[in-house]
Amino acid sequence: MVELAQSLASIKLPDLSGKAVLITGASTGIGAALARAFAAQGAKVGVHYNASREPAEKLADEIRAAGGTVHLIQGDVSREGETERVVEETAKTFGHLDGLINNAGGMLGRKPTSDYTDAHYAAVMDLNARSVLAATRAAHPWLKKQGGFIINTTSIAARNGGGNGAILYAASKGFVSTITRGHAKEFVADRIRVNAVAPGVIATPFHERYTNDEQMELQRKSIPMGFVGTSEDCVGAYLFLASPTLSGYITGQIIEVNGGQLMP
Repeated sequence: MVELAQSLASIKLPDLSGKAVLITGASTGIGAALARAFAAQGAKVGVHYNASREPAEKLADEIRAAGGTVHLIQGDVSREGETERVVEETAKTFGHLDGLINNAGGMLGRKPTSDYTDAHYAAVMDLNARSVLAATRAAHPWLKKQGGFIINTTSIAARNGGGNGAILYAASKGFVSTITRGHAKEFVADRIRVNAVAPGVIATPFHERYTNDEQMELQRKSIPMGFVGTSEDCVGAYLFLASPTLSGYITGQIIEVNGGQLMP
């Protein structure tokens, strides 16, 4: 993993240097890997976190020590008004906003449909779906000033319906995939490209929290490449979609990063 991170850092995309990018859910996992990668490209990175203050602060210190520019901001994006505040504060701190990566999300527990409550439904949808809409709505006026990009983190679950107890999470990610395509068409006149990345089984705190060893091994066996991916395995897709040089004619697309587990 260290070697992969070093290899990613050695790749230089000059068109990302100086860009202001907000990454929600950036304290751990894929979000943290993205923060390191964009900072290594010379981007000014807004690192959003909610409960994971210590790892977020450690990440910010790491980026600063490497010469990067970072703004650390806390907020519960599942709460009305909080997402908008996170976006506004980050954009005003940097003076502009060129990119938004909607990465915050979570399963909030594995539950069969018979155990769903209205409160659980609201919590899952607010965190995974409404937060994406709220952040995008708040970022849009900033992004359209000079054009920019939005990259949403969806999931393989949006296509396969999710694993045991993860159906509602899968449905919320289906929302993210659909709204990605809709916003791509709506914002194209504003020179804002909207795409998404759909990770498969990735070794992150997400699975540490919700997937036991037996379930993880079953999922590993279903991956043609034979191993569970890392956060760093996902980074290249986001950098590609952020760079206008590499993907300037690409919008409304979802890149599947899953080791061949799903080949749509």
